[in-house]
Amino acid sequence: MVTGLLDSVKHNPLLWTCAAAAVSLGVGLLSYKAAKAAELYVPIQYQYRPGTISGWLANALAKHSKSRRKRRPVRVYLDGCFDMMHYGHANALRQAKAVGDELVVGLINDAEIMRCKGPPVMNEEERHTLVEAVKWVDEILTGVPYDLNPEFVNELFTKHRIDYIIHGDDPCLLPDGTDAYAHAKKLGRFKMVKRTEGVSTTDIVGRMLTCSRVNHFINEDEPHPLAKSFSMGTPREESNAEASTSDASTRTTLSKFLPTSRRLVQFSNGRVAPEGARIVYIDGAFDCFHPGHVKILKAAKAQGDFLLVGLHTDEDVQARRGPHLPIMNLHERSLSVLSCKYVDEVVIGSPCVITEDLMKTFNISVVVRGSMSETSILGPVEEERYEVPRRMGLFIELPSPSDVTARNIIHRIVDKRAAFEARNAKKVKGEEAYYTGAKQYVQEL
Repeated sequence: MVTGLLDSVKHNPLLWTCAAAAVSLGVGLLSYKAAKAAELYVPIQYQYRPGTISGWLANALAKHSKSRRKRRPVRVYLDGCFDMMHYGHANALRQAKAVGDELVVGLINDAEIMRCKGPPVMNEEERHTLVEAVKWVDEILTGVPYDLNPEFVNELFTKHRIDYIIHGDDPCLLPDGTDAYAHAKKLGRFKMVKRTEGVSTTDIVGRMLTCSRVNHFINEDEPHPLAKSFSMGTPREESNAEASTSDASTRTTLSKFLPTSRRLVQFSNGRVAPEGARIVYIDGAFDCFHPGHVKILKAAKAQGDFLLVGLHTDEDVQARRGPHLPIMNLHERSLSVLSCKYVDEVVIGSPCVITEDLMKTFNISVVVRGSMSETSILGPVEEERYEVPRRMGLFIELPSPSDVTARNIIHRIVDKRAAFEARNAKKVKGEEAYYTGAKQYVQEL
């Protein structure tokens, strides 16, 4: 009888399948029971230990994953205008880099910005200089379209081997009101990062126009009426009849920047100057971080091994330059400078006058300064500021590689104020909608 049963099983594939499934189920149940018994009777501290089989397996899997990502790194793409680049842009790039291994940045050209948003403050070359200097950026694609149409998205995935497209949690709409990232979202290849609150290009333009209204360092002529409509929190009633009737929509809101110690740690390199390193020190306000700053920092870094940047306090800057300056406060300026790949460390709130104590505290080998600064129009720099390093023979004045300053950037905005009014009117409405209705919690990376 048993022989007959075996013969019938041997010639019946269905019975073979059932038997194999029963054996697999039995083995699985035994394994599960054994694991549960181990959890019940073996103390938890002995269930997983480095050096045991499970620990060895975990290490082996981690090494395999690391090796695979070296052979085929995860490439992520984030695009933008990056006009008047600020620490909010830098934080978006930092978060995007955390999603993958290589960050590819798409830099939208001037014509596309003009078509979709209005005139940019900085040209494409200046914006490229700023993006290239961010320490989290690995590659830049130029001339990319503002809208991620299916053809361009396919090119990103095939030609440039992009795995994911990244954008902040704030809305990005095309002129026709549609979502610029709709196609990438539909394909499941879109990831969102948290927007950095408290700063935007719109807000900075407003701060600059506010500054130009009352600061004769920026504008010696009678301030234009439009500037008042950009004052942070200024009521509409204060704007006079010459300002546009869209004052309420063009007015920027009060800054929502909330500095935290975690943010500084995220931006910091955490590096210490190695023993015997040539430490270069350069100081200043570094307000409205621009291409001129990037180029002088690059030149300063070339003078040694470790670049230390001293940032002056808001009070010191205001004493030299007048009301509503600096445009960015000390914490904001610190983040902008820390995001630059040429900078190793920052002294937050450094003294304007360099002393022997400062030189010894940071073991400074040489102090450098650019030949051009924001206050160059006022005459030579105060002698006492660099008297000590000059006397020690440790001072170098570098020829400034760029003539861009925060002052002439403000002039660009003032000169084209009507165009920027129209641009900001649209942008402010979107920001107000984000803060009042669309804003949701997104975990920051």
